[in-house]
Amino acid sequence: MPKLPQFFSTKIFTMKYLLAIFLCLFQIELVAQSTKKPLDHNSYDFWNTIGETKITNDGKWISYKIQPGQGDPVVNLYSGNGTEQITFERAKSTEFSWNSDFLVFKITAPFDTVKSMRRRKVDDDELPKDTLAIYNLKSLKLEKIPNVKSVALPKEWSGTLAYLLDPVKIPEDSTLADSLKVIGKLNNDENGFTLIVRSLESAKQDTFRFVLDYKFSKYGNQLVFHSSGDSTFHAGVYKFDCKKEILKPLFRKDAKYKKLALSEDGSQVAFLADPDTAKHTIRYHGLYYWNEKMDSARLVADTTHSVLKKNWLISEHDSVFFSQNGERLFFGISPEPLLPDTTLLEEEIVNVEVWSYKDERLHTQQNIELEQDKKKAYQYWFNPSDFNIIQFSNMEIPNVLLADEGNSTNAVGLANDHYQRYNSWEGTPLRNDFYQIDLQTGNRKIFEENLRSYSFDLSPKGNYFYWIDTQDSAWYSYAFSTGKKVKLTDQINVQFTHEIHDAPTPPPPYGIAGWTENDEFILIYDRYDIWLIDPKGQKDPVNLTNGRNERKVYRYLKLDHRDRYINPKEPLLLHTYNEISREEGYAQLGIRKPGRMVQLMEDAYKYSRPVKALKSKELIYTIQSFVQFPDLMLSDISFRQSKKISDANPQQKQYSWGSAEIFKWTSLDGNALEGMLFKPEGFDPSKKYPMIVNFYEKSSQNLHNHRYPKPERSTINYALYVSNGYVIFNPDVYYRIGYPGESCYNSVIPGVTKLIDEGFIDKDHIGVQGHSWGGYQIAYLITKTDMFAAAEAGAPVANMISAYGGIRWWTGLSRMFQYEHTQSRIGGTLWEYPLRFIENSPIFFVDKINTPLLIMHNDADGHVPWYQGIELFVAMRRLNKPSWMLNYPGEPHWPLKRQNQVDFDIRMMQYFDYYLKNTKEPSWMKKGIPAEEKGINLGYELIEE
Repeated sequence: MPKLPQFFSTKIFTMKYLLAIFLCLFQIELVAQSTKKPLDHNSYDFWNTIGETKITNDGKWISYKIQPGQGDPVVNLYSGNGTEQITFERAKSTEFSWNSDFLVFKITAPFDTVKSMRRRKVDDDELPKDTLAIYNLKSLKLEKIPNVKSVALPKEWSGTLAYLLDPVKIPEDSTLADSLKVIGKLNNDENGFTLIVRSLESAKQDTFRFVLDYKFSKYGNQLVFHSSGDSTFHAGVYKFDCKKEILKPLFRKDAKYKKLALSEDGSQVAFLADPDTAKHTIRYHGLYYWNEKMDSARLVADTTHSVLKKNWLISEHDSVFFSQNGERLFFGISPEPLLPDTTLLEEEIVNVEVWSYKDERLHTQQNIELEQDKKKAYQYWFNPSDFNIIQFSNMEIPNVLLADEGNSTNAVGLANDHYQRYNSWEGTPLRNDFYQIDLQTGNRKIFEENLRSYSFDLSPKGNYFYWIDTQDSAWYSYAFSTGKKVKLTDQINVQFTHEIHDAPTPPPPYGIAGWTENDEFILIYDRYDIWLIDPKGQKDPVNLTNGRNERKVYRYLKLDHRDRYINPKEPLLLHTYNEISREEGYAQLGIRKPGRMVQLMEDAYKYSRPVKALKSKELIYTIQSFVQFPDLMLSDISFRQSKKISDANPQQKQYSWGSAEIFKWTSLDGNALEGMLFKPEGFDPSKKYPMIVNFYEKSSQNLHNHRYPKPERSTINYALYVSNGYVIFNPDVYYRIGYPGESCYNSVIPGVTKLIDEGFIDKDHIGVQGHSWGGYQIAYLITKTDMFAAAEAGAPVANMISAYGGIRWWTGLSRMFQYEHTQSRIGGTLWEYPLRFIENSPIFFVDKINTPLLIMHNDADGHVPWYQGIELFVAMRRLNKPSWMLNYPGEPHWPLKRQNQVDFDIRMMQYFDYYLKNTKEPSWMKKGIPAEEKGINLGYELIEE
């Protein structure tokens, strides 16, 4: 055999070596996968989330809170240059000072300590109080102040901190309590608490006793507060100049005070006061005003003022506030409340509701809105320059939109009381009449009548009113100066409302990005693009982004919350989303060069709205996927370099996770559909996997959402189920008006059958789960197919006929609108389409159900009446079909209490494991739980066959 060339033998050796390394690494990976643990319900407790993400104005420090599912939070403080990373245990409510020199936060008592005390039945007011922490970012020193009730930092100036002390409860029979009673008062919610105003730099502080309310000005170093006073400090309203350390009494009188208000610079103050401190059902407040030219505050309006009607009051419930420029002081008035005859005995009081067909609102709605109605007020404004008062809203036009932060003379009034009855069967958007109001005179004129619009507002400077009209799905503007109405989108051959809209209601708009300075242009979204449009209608609209051809969606990201305009001279940061690839990212756009786009980042992740430092280029953002937790990334506005600064869940590496992808199929209607498919880690296409189908309407746009283990209130936890070997399929559903159930079947079932044809789904072990609208669809599906081995339907509508005439108890509204126009998509009344109501109601076909069914429906459900779940369950029980119903008493549409959420998750997983994995049956399924054992015997234990 001839000798091989040297290069050839070396190449063979290298290939063998590389192959050996590859096989070794592959085996290591297999071992790593095999040693990973599946998630379980205990994982909820130690899985962390990130919140309270803050960055200093100079961009040099970042803080964020790590919160475990159960236990104490920690706040991490990170320096932008990476030299410092400090952790504060049990910290929350973080705020940086405006000058970026201090971090202020609260420290809570240990979670286990508080729980142990509560277990011992310790009173709430004797539990440990919060501690105030002040961390100096220059000296890196921490100071703690115990027993703090509330804390405030000025919004846009630095140097001062204010806080109320929350004293430890003093036993009533103690010597200290007796001595304090001699002094005259105790600190409490009625008398007030000790207010400390402190210089952050020098730590020098001023103390004010029995303070009930306090407020900083936006600028100007001013603090105003009111105190109930004591023997050394008179009751009244005071202003403290935090920079000069000067205290000025504005009004000294023992009174009931409310609604402290300051102008932005702190040079003007207003408040309500009632000098009668006795307890009364009705309070007769006066409106008091002060400015720097006055020695003390003056009464400028009360019940005797000529502008008020007889038996009307200054409202103690409405806001009192200054316009941004301080030239107007806004307040509200209201009629005296009706009072019952207190001389009547209980047996003499008639208790009846009279429902009338002429009522604009059902009594159920009136009852829900009763407190709101009692507090309703009508707005006036006081002119500090001449002390005149102007009325600009009334009972006919009760709601008013202001412009330019109250500076503009233009306002818009909304009148809709006479349209309220339509809400019962139309739903949103509501009908309104719109009035142009001149704030200087209070004069008004109607300019749009009986308009249904999802979106409307005034332009930032108040030159225009703009809205989307549901009649033609077009955007309009109305110029106050000319009274001219312009159809803004008339010359644009694209749709500005949702293109994919399959409900019998007007399609909603995509919205707007904002306005440029001085109301010169409005930026409006279509499905993909941003259009620059002249509100006068004189200049041609300009497409700034041109994303439609590649099906890329562009949306503006506002980085400074103070910005009221979009600056056309500065590049805009946009969020991008590609409908085809599902990739997201950031792009930069210059308005002056339409279509000139720089894609800064783009990848198969979900990108967050960045949090930017106000005075530098640094920002924080997150990217996430099904696998990747949204840890914090530090970068600048260019996104050229990014640094990961958090690692919230390092333990995730120890657990089996999975993958997410888009799955495509064709509906029975012939439509191309997409959905999300989640596979376990180490997925083997040659194996057969149990599968759960979970859906609502359309969710495939959420492919890159991270899903972590946490108690769920209404759905399966994707991370938990995939980690335990389930495949999850979430199909998009497209609806045909009048046939929601059939539409669901035509969308979902062919997707499931195609997955079965793929060969890796165990066709005998497929479950289906959904809640509310999803719960209805699950209930419908199992009347039409035996494909599923088990089903869970949460809060399902079983009978559209009885549900149609029901009430949504959280709002008091009739449920009619839901069937005629919105989600239930029947498209008409019961008497117009009786067969549609029957054909879409699972209750009429319960005898066709052969699938075991678990129902969760709570007796305090305000969305879907819980008797819907009862109707379905008792019918299943009557026919002796395997069925269970979970009711968490007092819980609403979904359980909100954590212990109930965990319980629901455990029972649902045990249920699906029994039918889809052939595990043992839990006791609660096999034997049930009698009422006398409720809350004592959970029945989780598995029963041997």
